Amino acid sequence: MHTHVWKQIRDREAGKVHTNHFANRIKSNRISQLQLSNHKDIVSPHKGAVNSLQIDSTEGRYLLSAASDASVAVYDVQRPSASESAAAFSKHKCLFVVDKQHQQAHKYAVSTAIWYPIDTGLFVTGSYDHHINVWDTNTTQVVVNFKMPGKVYRTAMSNLSTSHMLIAAGTEDVQVRLCDIGSGAFAHTLSGHRDGVMTVEWSNSSEWILVTGGCDGAIRFWDIRRAGCFQVLDQSRTQFGRRPPILKRSMIPKDSSTKLSGTQKKHANGSGSRQLSIGRVPSKGPTKQRLHPGMLSTQDRATAHYGAVTGLKATEEGMYLLSAGSDSRLRLWDVQSGCDTLVNFETVRLQINKPLQLATTQDSTLVFVPCMRAVKAFDMWSGKTYTILRGHYECVNSCWFNEQDQELYTGGNDRQILVWSPARSIADEMGEGPTEDQDNWSS
Repeated sequence: MHTHVWKQIRDREAGKVHTNHFANRIKSNRISQLQLSNHKDIVSPHKGAVNSLQIDSTEGRYLLSAASDASVAVYDVQRPSASESAAAFSKHKCLFVVDKQHQQAHKYAVSTAIWYPIDTGLFVTGSYDHHINVWDTNTTQVVVNFKMPGKVYRTAMSNLSTSHMLIAAGTEDVQVRLCDIGSGAFAHTLSGHRDGVMTVEWSNSSEWILVTGGCDGAIRFWDIRRAGCFQVLDQSRTQFGRRPPILKRSMIPKDSSTKLSGTQKKHANGSGSRQLSIGRVPSKGPTKQRLHPGMLSTQDRATAHYGAVTGLKATEEGMYLLSAGSDSRLRLWDVQSGCDTLVNFETVRLQINKPLQLATTQDSTLVFVPCMRAVKAFDMWSGKTYTILRGHYECVNSCWFNEQDQELYTGGNDRQILVWSPARSIADEMGEGPTEDQDNWSS
């Protein structure tokens, strides 16, 4: 194993292997070895089911968790607790916990907790007590509070945003609300769902595009600069597999001798209509079919799942969207065409009464899905089961993949937060391996 790695390093230094290719190969190799960590343990202070997990995107170091006992906790996943720092098996106790004893704590279950995207100085929590709180991490005090019309299921903030500080909130109310941290008020509401909104997800390709999944089985795309949604996913609209890569399309010569006929163009694009980027609305043509209100009634009532949409996860580049439903189905959608790609994910059994938090690897080749007491890792493009991670005693609710360390964190109804990491050798565990980078002449 080590000989193979050193050979790859020498190839990279000699220029035989591209730097990114080398790094991706090492990461893929580490991900393939995921197992219940034999060197790291998160000591959970929660006395209820763990509903939400997130690692901050700025440092990749601080884990934020929320639980049904109305508590929220933060952990340092890189530096173990002081008392455990010398041990081979490191325990990570929470840096602080906000529970019911706190004066400003939530009264009921905290369903969602997220970091402010560009700074760990703030985090946001949503609860079944109908409130969304924005917290100052350093003082653990609420700085902004939003009163919602019902239980809060999910909150989300855009990692791409440079123009707004909006929290998208999905609640048991039919309307999606956008809460502005800057003003402390609702920016506006998005109307279209016919039942509560269980999950929300911002696009990874635009700061203005929001995706929502409702208890009515609908997945809606919104451009928050416009009124109404511009796309509703329909499970009856399908395409087989992935679209051709852009590079292959661009290789088609543009000279007159190789022009495509009308029928060829129609097959290449999937239809005779002009291809549109997400969020763009044509100035002419069938505009009414893409906008809401004004969308055709059959199109507006389309459903993505037979039952509630319980989870959404966009791929890193934003071209595909994975959805989970209370019908125990996983579907991979092509965002551009709005079609189901017909990827057949192998036997899945999902919880039906609460939102699920899905996770993907950085290159979006694997997706981690809470399947009752286990977590299944599926190949994103074939749907085949890559591995099954078993360790929780009760149902798993949330997954979060740490891209920096190639570690997976899972939380469940057993109140535990488990760490899944690449296996370490016995020599590393016992401290027998080389611990310092020394030269030959050092004393």
